Amino acid sequence: MQKQMRQPLNDWLHHTRLHLARPDALLLLALLGLITGVIAGAVIVVFRILVESTQGSLLPGNLAENYEGLPALLRFLLPVAGGLLIGLIFHHFARGLHVLGIARLIERLAYHQGHLGLREFLLQFFGAAVAIGSGHSVGREGPHVFLGAAAGSLLGQHFSLPNNSIRTMVGCGTAAGIAASFNTPLAGVIFALEVVMMEYTPSSFIPIILAAVGANGVAVYFLGSDSAFSMPHFQLSSIGELGVVALLGIVAGSASALFIQLVQKTSAISKPWPFWARTTTAGALVGGIGLFLPQVLGIGYDTVQSILLGELGMGLLILLVLAKIFATSASIGMGIPGGIIGPALFIGAAIGGIVAELPALLFNTPTADPGFYALIGMGAMMGASLQAPLAALTAIIELTNSPQVVMPGMLAIVIAGLTSGEIFQKKSLFIAILESSGLNYRTDPVMQSLRRIGVASVMSQKLVHCHSRNHREALISLLAEAPEWFLVESDGTPSDLIYAADLARYAEEAMEEEIDLMEIPARRLQLADISLQATLQEAVERLDSSGAEALYVARRKKGGGQRILGVLTREQIESAYRV
Repeated sequence: MQKQMRQPLNDWLHHTRLHLARPDALLLLALLGLITGVIAGAVIVVFRILVESTQGSLLPGNLAENYEGLPALLRFLLPVAGGLLIGLIFHHFARGLHVLGIARLIERLAYHQGHLGLREFLLQFFGAAVAIGSGHSVGREGPHVFLGAAAGSLLGQHFSLPNNSIRTMVGCGTAAGIAASFNTPLAGVIFALEVVMMEYTPSSFIPIILAAVGANGVAVYFLGSDSAFSMPHFQLSSIGELGVVALLGIVAGSASALFIQLVQKTSAISKPWPFWARTTTAGALVGGIGLFLPQVLGIGYDTVQSILLGELGMGLLILLVLAKIFATSASIGMGIPGGIIGPALFIGAAIGGIVAELPALLFNTPTADPGFYALIGMGAMMGASLQAPLAALTAIIELTNSPQVVMPGMLAIVIAGLTSGEIFQKKSLFIAILESSGLNYRTDPVMQSLRRIGVASVMSQKLVHCHSRNHREALISLLAEAPEWFLVESDGTPSDLIYAADLARYAEEAMEEEIDLMEIPARRLQLADISLQATLQEAVERLDSSGAEALYVARRKKGGGQRILGVLTREQIESAYRV
């Protein structure tokens, strides 16, 4: 009885999976995007509450990020203890998995269709919570993005959805992570499309927007709607200040290149070490810096707020830039599971505050308020480090509700990106982390298009199953069903695919009563299997690796065995891509 009641649900899920394999299943993807956003938002709210309550209990005055109030010895020991604890957690539970965050997410999307595991989710959740709480120089945004993306991936895998839709759900979780982290839904959408998905299509854009809305709504409900930073209304005092803005872009781009270089070098030097030794050493280095500059510990948003309000002097800002670059390079390069966007914003704000003082110092010509340049510097450093100009520009507008920053921000962000990427030949920090870990990354426009289409939307379902030897009348009866293909099985396993048209011509003229399909003159395609969840990219890779000429599409049954649902040839794949 229970089985009969579940059958309609199973049938509905089957048809839903087939529909989601199409690149234009917009309505269903939009619904999945909203659901993913709400779930991801809830995960991120729980993560933030855990981290902030832990910081409040550890730090003086029950204030998050009040590392300046700790005694000097504790400022050193807390990151060391946190690094050791992270190392022990990963030693016992990671099973060789040491790269998390956005870099891991990009790699899983490029080569594994966005499949993320529960182990990765839990390691990121607790590892990042320990890292941030113990004062390591990392941000919360990378963990938020990964947790949101993993929530979407796990949801899609639980219902065995096609991989092309799982990829979209990962993008939805990415947008949700940024939206819930900063109260910046638009920046979340742009970040997901520009940095992670690297595509702009309605089938990805609309679900990602809804995911950002859902996550932002959950975060606002539980955490409030205040902007991450508050600042007065600033604007350039004259158009002549654009020269100073351009200089800020050059300085931020150069600092970004130094930052990326140090992360690469630190990773390369420490790679042979045991993981616990790497994370503990990172803690010791960060703690040593924190002895003298406690503002560097943690995410540092309180210090960024002070910079935006022009409360810190030029000498201190220079020290903070250098210290934050070295502390974050140690944390990220040695494997601490935290984000890099927060530190990039910190460094950029300090650089902006420094550059703002230069005209008055050198030429006795005051500029706009230093906080305005700090805000532009935040965008320039983020854009150059991530090679994501649109996401950086949108983020600084939403972070501070400062639309007047658009024009000078665009100039600084573009110049910073060109300085880091073209003059110093630096890739995105996420790609640099992947390459430092021994993982390659490449983008291919053709493969990106094939990833958006599931095999279920292209496969031919007009097929019949048969053995290699059959009576003539039985074959004629099967041909009456008007199939396109005959799937020949050998020892219960599909082995060859024959055009029905070839078989029809032979059956009409054949005189023998029993026909051996492996002997008649017809084109036979050797077969390999592929999952119903797969994308056309996976189909191409499967054809190349197996040497087969066609694929049969199957879905695994819970009790074992498989159900063959269709067949797929290279011609069908190429036809789908051309369309």
